[in-house]
This record gives sequence, structure tokens and C-alpha cells, in this order.
Amino acid sequence: MTSGAAIFDRDCRACPRLAAFLDEVNERYPDYYCRPVPPFGDLSARLLIVGLAPGMHGANRSGRPFTGDHAGIMLYEVLHQFGFASHPESVSADDALTLTNCRITNAVKCLPPDNKPVGAEVNTCNAFLANELATLADGSVVIALGGIAHKAIVRALGLRQADYKFGHEALHDLGRLRMLDSYHCSRYNTNTGRLTRDMFESVFRTAKSLL
Repeated sequence: MTSGAAIFDRDCRACPRLAAFLDEVNERYPDYYCRPVPPFGDLSARLLIVGLAPGMHGANRSGRPFTGDHAGIMLYEVLHQFGFASHPESVSADDALTLTNCRITNAVKCLPPDNKPVGAEVNTCNAFLANELATLADGSVVIALGGIAHKAIVRALGLRQADYKFGHEALHDLGRLRMLDSYHCSRYNTNTGRLTRDMFESVFRTAKSLL
């Protein structure tokens, strides 16, 4: 476990496409947060949840991961169910919600056009994720929400992608950390049944047992 390296920079503009897009969105929605979104939760957590990127009208609006859009509804309900969240709903960045032994972050901290960061943007932001993973205590569990988050975690730890294949509920030994894969809790995945509530609960049940 190490500390001191930056896990987030509110003023980062290292990705020109993302910085320009945030400026454009901020002109259309001047009340939106429209900056890199910081991690949220317990600084000493042993469970780290890694999503893809802020949503346009979710985290990009509110300034808190998975807050204000469909993707966060089931996530916060399940976190509350398993004792990681004080409330089953995340309303705004300044509500009373707290997380216990859990933190939420994203592979890419800025809103990407069409919710799709390009590879270079994921790689540029990867240093923040690497620094955040380094703060976790040995034996901590990382949940990857989707394939891009999975690959970003593997890259951040300097491991070979070929050795770690994404699969829902797959458990990977990353050395001092363990990674659990889950389909992303996006509106598309939940509406189509690709990710059901039972499937999502099973991931967190496993995570809790590992902790």
C-alpha cells in the first residue's frame, strides 16, 4: 500500500477531445458540474468499484459517480443492501449518503462523447487509476463494471491482458488484490436482462464474502 501520488485532478485537461467536449456541454448546461469527476466513498475502503466514465446527465451533472442517472439506481440499492451505503439512493453530491468500506471511481474521469472514450483517453487517465489501486490494502477487492473497466484495471497494475479474460462474476487473482467482473449496470444492460438484479447481487455477495 502506497500513497502520495494523485488519484484525481479536478483541473485535468490532458485529453483534448474530452476537455473540448466538457466545454461544449458546459455552455449548454451551465449548472452542470462539467469537470473530471472525483472518486466517492471511504478513503480506507477495501472494496473499490470501477465504472467506465461519467454519464452526461448523471455524474457529469452532479459531480458524484453514478449519481443522477439510471446506472446508479441499482448500484446504490445493492450497496445499501449489503451494508456498504448508508442510503439506497444517491441524490446529489451534497446529500447525506456515505459509503462504508467502499469507494467508487471511474476508468475515465471525464464525460466522453456518446459515452465512449477512445483507447488513448482510457490510457491517459490510467495513471490516476493506478495510483488509486496503490492506496488499497493487500487483500482488497476491486469490482470491474464492464470490459473497459476490467482492462483498465489490468493495465493499471502492469499485468498482461491475455492472462485475464472478462466474464460476468469471474474472479481474478491480481497478486495483492482480487478483481471481480460484472456487466455494467447501464440502462441498456438492465432493460435487456443482460444484467438482472439477482446477477448483480451475486457479485456483491461474493465481494462481501471475500472481504
